[in-house]
Amino acid sequence: MRIVFLGPPGAGKGTQAARLAEHLGILHLSTGEMFRDAAQRKTEVGLLAQEYFTSGRLVPDDVVIGIVEERLAAPDCAAGCLLDGFPRTLEQAAALDRILAEKGTPIDIVLELTVSDEELMKRMLARGRVDDTREAIAKRMEEYAALTRPLTAYFRERGLVTEIEGQGTMEDVFDRVIAGLASFRLTG
Repeated sequence: MRIVFLGPPGAGKGTQAARLAEHLGILHLSTGEMFRDAAQRKTEVGLLAQEYFTSGRLVPDDVVIGIVEERLAAPDCAAGCLLDGFPRTLEQAAALDRILAEKGTPIDIVLELTVSDEELMKRMLARGRVDDTREAIAKRMEEYAALTRPLTAYFRERGLVTEIEGQGTMEDVFDRVIAGLASFRLTG
């Protein structure tokens, strides 16, 4: 099973994605972890990504795609995976489709956590991180809306999107994730 997990910053996507991957017995592939792993193994794309990180610049799509493609080629991905943090742009989504089509293993479902902007702001401010100022959070939310939110329509055209209400306790949200996945399997 191949799952893409989408959601704005602060929606709890990483937490829910990790829980779901464990529940399903598949790999949880976080882009950040893939970057760190590729850099540690000193692969060409990993070292390139590290250059962008250390200079504080965003890693360009072609480098991100290269790292994900390299990771998806590993034998432990054959049984399935849950992608968390990828794709983030339409270019990345198209590349993912190409990569998986070449393997004959298309995306099975896209789970999208939805949370109100007010709740997202409240959650991120409560974390108390130095970089979580109102201005920085607003900027991240704008970037998400401009770059990543269009992915919902992209995947919805193919009938792959299941929206999950992301407000409530972690347990309540996880129960909705499981219910959404089960519902999609019955109708999808």
